[in-house]
Amino acid sequence: MRIVILCGGESPERDVSLASGSSVARALLERGHEVLLVDPAAEEPVLAGPLRPGDVVDGFEVGKEPPAGHERHGLRRRMAAAFDGGPALALLRDADVVFTALHGGWGEDGWVQERLEAAGVRFTGADSTACAAAWHKERAQAVLAAAGVPVTERALWPAGTDGVPQEVRRLVAAGPVVAKPVADGSSVSVHRADSLAELERLAPEMRADGAELLVEPFLPGREFTVGVIGGQVLPVIEIELSTPLFDYAAKYQPGAVSEVCPALIPEEFASRLQQLALRAHEALGFGPHTYSRTDFRCDATGEPMCLEVNALPGLTATSLLPLAASGAGWTYADLAERIVSLATR
Repeated sequence: MRIVILCGGESPERDVSLASGSSVARALLERGHEVLLVDPAAEEPVLAGPLRPGDVVDGFEVGKEPPAGHERHGLRRRMAAAFDGGPALALLRDADVVFTALHGGWGEDGWVQERLEAAGVRFTGADSTACAAAWHKERAQAVLAAAGVPVTERALWPAGTDGVPQEVRRLVAAGPVVAKPVADGSSVSVHRADSLAELERLAPEMRADGAELLVEPFLPGREFTVGVIGGQVLPVIEIELSTPLFDYAAKYQPGAVSEVCPALIPEEFASRLQQLALRAHEALGFGPHTYSRTDFRCDATGEPMCLEVNALPGLTATSLLPLAASGAGWTYADLAERIVSLATR
């Protein structure tokens, strides 16, 4: 097939997306497809291609820090133009399928998916409705709780609020908290705060773009993640941390954490996590032709709490979904081909 891979984009996860795109391109070339690598936010959208089996794709290294925020305005301007009748849109329409390897921002909140749907383009991953439902963490957690998926207590700190809201103060008074933008990914701007003074000091950094913050109790237990591909639940991964949080630097620097797949946990507990991941996947509207990855962290008693559901999880060489796929006996190329096949059924 002729496959256009969308990667890069305008979000703080731009570097992660570029690395995912190059990895997916190599895998699909291995499977005999023709590939075009497109970054809709770049000055020249076509990064590589058309590529044919046997062609070489350069890798992309993810830096220790996300791209600078001041670049985002220009990236968004170019990306909006690309989807508003620009040359990139014509390339997407000519493809047999578009592989969406965009992460975060417009690539994962439903913005891109809405435009692909309007253009009649067939694409991988969740539709615009499911992406939007999963992207806003507070609203997603409300849906998950109603579906019987355990989530922790939480409080919103709206943008432009004078002072710290009372509900946030109450959570901090009870113990350490984790604060993060209510809509973001790859653990960008996620911080632990042990006091109200520390939270107030960190808040301006986390809400540099006027972001609404989500504040939750810090969960001291073990951390797990579970992928779902179509209707198949993958083996559980345990993320063994040497730091309090699985943040951006830990996620994308090899050796920063230990990721064990399958997790060394009792079969009954693994099955429970898998069932909860599938329930979360379905509750947020992810259909049988999509994929997701659900993150859990345990409280002090060992009970798992759902942190979030990722609509377009990372597909870099060190990402968690490819690791889970390997635990199921799939190669990386198998995973990429399965994602494509889901979209073309």
